[in-house]
Amino acid sequence: MMELTINDNVYQFNFGIGFLREINKTQTVTRDGLKKDIGGMMKIGDILDGDVLALVDVLDLANKGQNPRLTRSAIEAYLDDPTTDIDAVFDQVIDFLKKSNATRKLYHRVIEEVEKAEKK
Repeated sequence: MMELTINDNVYQFNFGIGFLREINKTQTVTRDGLKKDIGGMMKIGDILDGDVLALVDVLDLANKGQNPRLTRSAIEAYLDDPTTDIDAVFDQVIDFLKKSNATRKLYHRVIEEVEKAEKK
């Protein structure tokens, strides 16, 4: 479980199966008449690229079901705050995506795809 302290409150973020189910729903592709949810793969790639809006989405979904619950606007304000070390937040999220049972294999698959693309 990842924790962030925002405005003197500690918030928890869970990168488990519920998170993966919800993040996957954020993007769908259809191939040969079959729909596949690929939001997790896309968001991990976006996080690795430093996409702040993807970071907001990931933090929002990872905090879903937690108490206390952060609003999207509170997450955005936290990331906009000049005293927030946004690089450290990215690193912390990447670390948890890398270690969580639910996202670990997906994270490594994204890394492999990135490495293949860089070789071309």
